[in-house]
Amino acid sequence: MSRDTLSADSLINATKSRAKFSGHGNALGAAGFRTEDDGGDGEFLSSSGETAIINPQDGGFHHILIGAAWDNTAPPAPQGFLDKIKNRIKGESPSSKGIDIDLGCLYELKNGKRGAIQAFGDMHGAYDTSPFIELSEDERTGDTEGNDEFILINGAKWDEFKRILIYVYIYEGAPDWAHIKPQIQIMVPDEPPMIVVPDVHRGELAVCASGGIENVRGRIKLTNYNEYCPGHSEM
Repeated sequence: MSRDTLSADSLINATKSRAKFSGHGNALGAAGFRTEDDGGDGEFLSSSGETAIINPQDGGFHHILIGAAWDNTAPPAPQGFLDKIKNRIKGESPSSKGIDIDLGCLYELKNGKRGAIQAFGDMHGAYDTSPFIELSEDERTGDTEGNDEFILINGAKWDEFKRILIYVYIYEGAPDWAHIKPQIQIMVPDEPPMIVVPDVHRGELAVCASGGIENVRGRIKLTNYNEYCPGHSEM
């Protein structure tokens, strides 16, 4: 990937530092998960239809990072008195169970080209050539620092984009969206992050169309879609 390594990597590393700053960094599956109570900068879009806009700086956007984060702590299972004693002896926690969701997007360029970027099917895209979007390797655990996985958009090619639909889908081990608390984070250099937080959870549906970004006269317009679907085709 022949990108500006310093700028792009500093943006990625910034997500890791926020995991430590937030206080979630020592919890199972904390990763880049944030709340409004964590403090620091950032704009939270918590309601369906809520929007935010980022204006390009001199020279354009350079890099646009879309990150997925979630709270990877499953709800505690019902326990009796003997179960609690056994867990104390073994040093185990009944509420710890790794879960995994995957990040993906549907894109449309101004020339009419459409496609999907996601780990399933090895559709990782390309940064320097069309469609100018690349997906990182999936951590598969949700337990690493920073965003659990991310999509990097070549901001120098932003004028060629029309719109992008960002979604997350259950990969394995997820009991309910309400327990996962997924969020999408949009970051560009020298700008506070924009964070989409779905406020309605449909545990029976596997795909969450979390938000979308549009090219509106060269600006980035982010909208909280907050829609749940049975699968990719319905979305």
